[in-house]
Amino acid sequence: MYTQGLARNGANFAALTPIDFIARAATVYPQRLAIVHGALRQDWATTYTRCRQLASALQKAGVGQGDTVAVMLPNIPAMVEVHFGVPMSGAVLNTLNTRLEPESLAFMLDHAQAKVLLVDREFVGVMRKALALCQVKPLLIDVTDPEYALPVEPLGKLDYEEFISGGDAAFEWQPPADEFDAICLNYTSGTTGNPKGVVYHHRGAYLNAIGNAIEWDMPKHAVYLWTLPMFHCNGWCFPWAVAASAGVNVCLRKVDPAKIFELIPKHGVTHMCGAPIVYNTLINAPGAPKGGKAKPVVGLIAGAAPPVAVLEGAESIGIKLTHVYGLTEVYGPASVCAEQPGWDDLSPEARAQLKRRQGVPYPLQEAVTVLDPETMREVPRDGETIGEVMFRGNIVMKGYLNNEKATKEAFAGGWFHTGDLGVLDEHGYVIIKDRSKDIIISGGENISSVEVEDILYKHPAVLFAAVVAKPDPKWGEVPCAFIELKEGARATEAEIIAYCRSHMSGFKTPKAVVFGAVPKTSTGKIQKFLLRNQVESAKAISA
Repeated sequence: MYTQGLARNGANFAALTPIDFIARAATVYPQRLAIVHGALRQDWATTYTRCRQLASALQKAGVGQGDTVAVMLPNIPAMVEVHFGVPMSGAVLNTLNTRLEPESLAFMLDHAQAKVLLVDREFVGVMRKALALCQVKPLLIDVTDPEYALPVEPLGKLDYEEFISGGDAAFEWQPPADEFDAICLNYTSGTTGNPKGVVYHHRGAYLNAIGNAIEWDMPKHAVYLWTLPMFHCNGWCFPWAVAASAGVNVCLRKVDPAKIFELIPKHGVTHMCGAPIVYNTLINAPGAPKGGKAKPVVGLIAGAAPPVAVLEGAESIGIKLTHVYGLTEVYGPASVCAEQPGWDDLSPEARAQLKRRQGVPYPLQEAVTVLDPETMREVPRDGETIGEVMFRGNIVMKGYLNNEKATKEAFAGGWFHTGDLGVLDEHGYVIIKDRSKDIIISGGENISSVEVEDILYKHPAVLFAAVVAKPDPKWGEVPCAFIELKEGARATEAEIIAYCRSHMSGFKTPKAVVFGAVPKTSTGKIQKFLLRNQVESAKAISA
């Protein structure tokens, strides 16, 4: 009865695509500010026009459905525009990590069969080396940002402004034929072997953008500061979320605490995102505004459980953090530590402990939970039983590009397997305990490196901390701590070990401490694989 004569048609169904957000913003709020960058002030009507010109110019250059357009750009206006202009042309946007070495970039260009490459002048040198290593010969377009003053010889013969000027300002873009069509390609960090190409679809990008806005209570015309790289999971889908709110993109080429503290009051910034390293840098920056001097800002923090010190410290500089969790494969954040009534009345320590959890699914994600990977059954909500954190729903990738084996493994049992180990608390909130490969087994006891790191972060001299397994003839493995001290701070190995012993069980205490700069990825994640290699962690397993 409910199917006869009730077919889907053009009047009652449209494919979901985040491109619609900019069309609406430009139509409803044409003169409202869309992008701020240095001296530039660009409204939504102008931004929409430029995106259509970009799409038209790409099609004129032979770019069509399913072609890859790679970009090597920082957080500048052009990076906002490609998030709309590229998919308008039917192509797939591949945002390259600006901090990668030439070899990785060459692999990505070849693997994605990049047809066009946009490059900011700052990255001409590394991209020139990458292009010499790869097989593809993409159309090269140089992007000139007035905020980057150093003279650089162009990579190609086309300038971005010149290129889009040849496009049709009234270009009539078409929505995807299928909302499951690819919109973006993102590469994983590639800590082992070649990186995997994660393919996003229009539907997922649309829903995660809306999910961000709903869960974060983003108001109409939010002012968003780009501290998070837009190359990272497409800025967690916030280029589209900001357009949905007809908000303001305050662009920033790199994380600079002094510049950030200048821009927040100057432009009335309301929202920002980042990894713990970003907030830690702000908290410890000289001259960081404290208490009444700090302008209130809402922030998202992502990753494994952030240290209590970071959550408390952010509040001291006016940033109220919400903890989200996700991976490249789920468009960035797809779960949230949803706050409950009464949390604001708790002590900072108690509140921070609650906010460290990875939480519950985004409103538009079907599920995130902890399952026994053997039985695929949910673990008890006891806060003790460890399983694997898994996602399911519309905010999950299409799969890995040209890698069916890895895709099948990732989706085994009808869930996306994160590789993270966690528990469920009594309220059904996910709590990550560790990466599966980061568990330290010492004398038959399981030690969570995250737990040890959290104690280390409470030490007043510690800026960054990472704990990995070190082979030990007696215990098999013991925790080894890598410590980066705050500027001007001092500490000895004996002091660090004694501090840990006073805050945790003896078997969990690091047995060795290494001081120095802790290696990090471009997105602020500590590169534990490098530290494992340094102490030859694998020998404890193979022995």
